[in-house]
Amino acid sequence: MQRYEKYKESGVDWIGEVPEDWEIVRFKRLFNEKKKTTNASLNSGSISFGDVVYKDDEKITEATKLSYQVLNEGEFLLNPLNMNYDLKSLRIGLSAIDVVVSSGYIILQSKKGLDKNYYRWLLRIYDIVFMKNLGAGVRQTINYSDLADSHLVVPSLDEQQTIATFLNDKTAKIDQTIVNKQKEIELLKERRQILIQKAVTKGLDDTVPLKDSGVDWIGEIPEHWEIEKLKRVFFSKKKVTDVSLPCGAISYGKVVIKPDEKILEATKSTYQVLNKGEFLLNPLNLNYDLVSLRIALSDKDVVVSSGYLILKNKIEINKEYYKWFLHIFDIIFMKTLGAGVRQTLNYNQIGDSEILIPTLSEQGIIASRLEAIEEKIAKAILLKQQEIEKLKEYKTVLIDNVVTGKVRVN
Repeated sequence: MQRYEKYKESGVDWIGEVPEDWEIVRFKRLFNEKKKTTNASLNSGSISFGDVVYKDDEKITEATKLSYQVLNEGEFLLNPLNMNYDLKSLRIGLSAIDVVVSSGYIILQSKKGLDKNYYRWLLRIYDIVFMKNLGAGVRQTINYSDLADSHLVVPSLDEQQTIATFLNDKTAKIDQTIVNKQKEIELLKERRQILIQKAVTKGLDDTVPLKDSGVDWIGEIPEHWEIEKLKRVFFSKKKVTDVSLPCGAISYGKVVIKPDEKILEATKSTYQVLNKGEFLLNPLNLNYDLVSLRIALSDKDVVVSSGYLILKNKIEINKEYYKWFLHIFDIIFMKTLGAGVRQTLNYNQIGDSEILIPTLSEQGIIASRLEAIEEKIAKAILLKQQEIEKLKEYKTVLIDNVVTGKVRVN
């Protein structure tokens, strides 16, 4: 891609210099705010990361839907609410569907002689670079008048169409590459779970004789391993309080520190002590959240909500092995206990569950092998995630450079 022959200063900070023959005009010359009309027969919609999508009508009351405004295909939807609360989502989208949307949204209609697909891309950069600054500080909401006197660029119609075609093609390829890398991450996560499950239930020696564990989710196990009820290995710790400790919680299989300033002193005084080397289990709303990891081996001393269960070992074990075993116990078995209307567990409900007891030396060997596997796969996942972030950054820079004329496309 090359630059245009001649440039001029736009006089607008976020736009910078533009090709000499491009115009700079006020927003209100290109877009007007649509007057509200209603039509309860249309599906409900909303904006999600720059796309207009359907909403579940079953979750919207009739009275609410009657207050919604009509958004037609080819109109732009703008979310002007809580600008300084959400700086990540894309807040402007070109609608490809006819829906009704909340009256809190702004609907923009473009004037004639504009290529809507070009302005879909320009408004994306306008959103990211300029518009979100309007909601900074205490002012969280904007209206059409806040936008009306801002400035946009106007290339020739042919140039608009050329740019739109280029970006539609180029960004589709970038998006597909991102999707492919996200699939690769999911495959790495699946492989990690398979390796963990095999190691904690079958061991590392493929030549040892196996026997049926009698437990569906565990399957066959090494012949010399024992199987016991969880309550024979772990007991539920009695509540102890200590307001001098920081507050903690479980987050995706790890114990994390929570900001104390967000927790009332009276609330903290009801929290229970979790010590390093104890297992924290979140038994609440099992069928509501099937994604998060709900059991963690604590690496710190904290206080946690009394709604959590704290497990301590009764017998000598390698805690790192049981960190991995309980990870699989959580994913495959424990979450099934919260199905249907029963969303919460107590210790008695998991105490009779079967768990495995390899020899202590094998526990240590398995734990060491799994730490090495975890480190290797975690690095591979991080690399893919970094590649995705670079692609997203490249996409934004590319759109910015092309729609504002910093580079010329053929």
